[in-house]
Amino acid sequence: MTAGEEVVNGINVPEMRQYIEECDRDPKQAERNPKVTAKWVAGPQAEVELRGRKFQIGGDDDPSAMTVLLASLAACDVEVVATHAALLGLKLEGMEIEATGHFNIRRLLGLEGPGPGYDRIGYTLRLHAPHATEEQVARLKAMCERASPVGDSLAKPIPLTVRIEIAKR
Repeated sequence: MTAGEEVVNGINVPEMRQYIEECDRDPKQAERNPKVTAKWVAGPQAEVELRGRKFQIGGDDDPSAMTVLLASLAACDVEVVATHAALLGLKLEGMEIEATGHFNIRRLLGLEGPGPGYDRIGYTLRLHAPHATEEQVARLKAMCERASPVGDSLAKPIPLTVRIEIAKR
């Protein structure tokens, strides 16, 4: 990479490499503990707040939470591919990820049926990178399979704890 190629795919490669080295030296630098708050609006609609930004999930006009889960996987892997392509020196001219899944809401409705979560998810990555080598494409696929935080979260059981607090008036 020449001095004029420090930013590839919108990623400042020297800064990213420095951050990777920092995380290698001190693994705590790579830890994240996000927190979101969802408030009931009406019907099945929630207003979600994250770092002062609010958006709607559910209801008739907004994406469902399950759709947002698929969108999270696609968006996460856009970041994975853009970052690792930049680290490989591969300039992208475009990228699109189409994620699909299947689930059955019978249990959500109080009926007998399979678990209400996704029973299958898949996606197609459309990469516009005319200069990509087979090795670079294989590396990007491997990174999606092993380095995607959302993909990894979906692929394994995660302990889930639920607490209910009753607000006193």
